[in-house]
Order: sequence, then C-alpha cells, then structure tokens
Amino acid sequence: MISYAAQLRHELSVRNAAYAAACGLIHACSFGEQSVIVYTPHSNDQRHGNFIDASYAAILSQNEWKRRLAKSHSSARSLPKAERPWKELDSCMSSDALLMNVFCHPRIVKHQSVRSVLGIATREDPIFGYPARVPLLNSYADRTEVDMKLGSLLVESKLTETDFQTQKPGIVERYRDLHEVFEWKELPRVGGQYSSYQLLRNVLAAHALGLSFCVLLDARRPDLLEAWYAVMKCIKIADLRTRCKILTWQELSGALPRDLQNFLDLKYGIVPPGSVPMTIHDPYS
Repeated sequence: MISYAAQLRHELSVRNAAYAAACGLIHACSFGEQSVIVYTPHSNDQRHGNFIDASYAAILSQNEWKRRLAKSHSSARSLPKAERPWKELDSCMSSDALLMNVFCHPRIVKHQSVRSVLGIATREDPIFGYPARVPLLNSYADRTEVDMKLGSLLVESKLTETDFQTQKPGIVERYRDLHEVFEWKELPRVGGQYSSYQLLRNVLAAHALGLSFCVLLDARRPDLLEAWYAVMKCIKIADLRTRCKILTWQELSGALPRDLQNFLDLKYGIVPPGSVPMTIHDPYS
C-alpha cells in the first residue's frame, strides 16, 4: 500500500513539473523512480521558481531570512549537476520553503484573518529556525531549532516528511520537564524508541517558554494528524494542552491573500476546505 507521504510526493512532483513548464521557470528533475522538481534562481536573482515573487523579494530584503536560502540540499547526489550547488529550499517538497512562501509574504503578518486563524495578536515578523533552548536535566539546553516563532506561537511545519522522527530513550529522557509535562509512560513508541520526537521537544519548548505551539501540516496527511493526537492525549497540564493546536495548510489558505491562494493551488494543490484544486496535466503519463 502506498503511504500518504508517497502519494503527496507524487502529486507535488506532477504539479511542479507542469507548473514549471507552464511558467517557464528554471528547474531540473531528480534521478530515481520518484522524481523531485528543484528550482534555481533566475540569472538576475530576482526570481526563484520555488517561491512566489512577493515572498522571495521579502526574503532577499532580510539577511536572517536570506541566510536560510543557503542551506545545502541533503540529497544533492540524486540531482543533476548545476552551475551552483543545489539548496534545501530549491526543492518542491520542502516544508520550509512552503512555510516561508506563506509567512514571508508582505501582507501576512498584518492580515487580521491570518492572525485570527493562528490565534495570535502580534504583528511581529516571523523568526525561522528559532533556537528554543529546551531545558535538560544537566542544566544545559537542547540546541535544536523550531521551524518558526511568530510572536507567542511556535510552529512545526510539515509537508512530505515521513513522520515526526523517532529518538532513543536516552535522548528524550534527558529533558528536564518530560515527567512534569507528559504521562511519559503512555507516550507512543516504535521498537523501543520514542516516536514523534519533534512534537515532544516542541511541546516541552512551549511549556518552558510559556508560549503556544501549532503543528502546521497538509490535510492529505492523516497519518501525521493521528501522530499528533497520540502525543496530545499524553499532555498532563491542562493549560498547556489548550495552548497546543493543529492547523492544516488548507484551513490556513482560506485566510490568505488571493495571489498567495492561487499560488498554493497551482503549485501545491492546497485550497480551502470544500474547494477543489485546479486540475493539472500529468507530464509523466
């Protein structure tokens, strides 16, 4: 049986092949059975096929955002050679690219409907790769990053990733507040390891910092939704449980500006609940 992640990867590959060809965007296709479309900036560096123009211009204008474009692609060996090394955010499968497409758009933070959906009042710019510094038992802190901080909200972004990662008990049980926050013996495990490690870490970050936490994922990933609820039911602290939420890209899309909605429809097949994504021609058929 084909997994939900594999089905979504296939759809995004098909959509992006058609999108890139129709828009005349510089792109390439990975080797292997399940292809991935990757984009490269245009020669004047003012456009990038993996980003809507308004968001890409905003990214280039802020050094902290622009720095994230330089992250190397972890599967570059499966990609054809290019004049410049392939980057992680060149990939049509990148959840970070999707996150920045949406939240770097100039009209987003001031958009009241977006703030209402997210449950925040801030008009602050988002911080990507936020160092939450989750406390450990040895008085040190975890160095891993949360995908985004927007005011009082931490966000974990997902698209085609297989899961929320598994981790050894020795790593998870070093967190200072694990037993205070969770019914830790009830937490889901696979083969003796804790599953959904990223969710555990981010809930602990929200607790330590007094913030809210949101998992932002695709409605076509019921497997990730189920994984989130398996963790959510283990949170012992009632106030923290109310500060943790889940939101789909589809639910968020209905609050976005029209140009961004059209972009998400064409490139990702993301439309508000009840709407039907635009039909595309499969170039591989």
